[in-house]
Amino acid sequence: MTILYIEDDRAIAEAVQGFLAGKGCAVTVCPTLAAAREALAGTLPDLILLDWNLPDGEGAGFCRELRARAPELPVLLLTVRSDTRDVLAGFDCGADDYVTKPFDREVLYSRMLALLRRSRGTGGPVLQCAGIVLDENRQTVTCRGRTVGLGQLEYQLLRLLLQNKGRTVTRRQLLETLWDCNGRFVNDNTLTVTMKRLREKLGQPDCLKTIRSFGYRMEEEPW
Repeated sequence: MTILYIEDDRAIAEAVQGFLAGKGCAVTVCPTLAAAREALAGTLPDLILLDWNLPDGEGAGFCRELRARAPELPVLLLTVRSDTRDVLAGFDCGADDYVTKPFDREVLYSRMLALLRRSRGTGGPVLQCAGIVLDENRQTVTCRGRTVGLGQLEYQLLRLLLQNKGRTVTRRQLLETLWDCNGRFVNDNTLTVTMKRLREKLGQPDCLKTIRSFGYRMEEEPW
């Protein structure tokens, strides 16, 4: 399990990091929201632990930002703010769970595992990048919360790019993988037209990169 822990209290951060490392987790600690944004520019973690009061902003506001960019990413607020109004505000901002300090580390870990079970579900995988979410079980696609209707080829193309997020997929690989409704592999012109339609339906996303004369790559947008 990979964890991004956003916490400016070094003693608490090191204690939690050490405990979770003993459970086999890989924990990256960020003391500021700026550092967290930089960390999230790469591969997304399995789960985020988020403090509320941080040197450069509030965790609640950052939680809204996370929800807009990565709707399926589990977020657990871990804070001293125990007032009922704060707890409700945390959930209203999009947090999946809320734990107040001081806390029992074993209980925290159990709640983290429960969050992961819920987020992964029992169906097919959910693929996502920069607010684009493809649910293979339901065969649905959303872009920043908006449902997007895709044709068969467009759906195949998007799924293949999301499955290889962060890696360039060559046109040759796509031509050898994608097929039309008659079971025939697509030709070069069909691939170009399908990519154009996919971009238009997704609102010309910056995360879908063209590698000139080579292929395409889906990558997370910088925070």
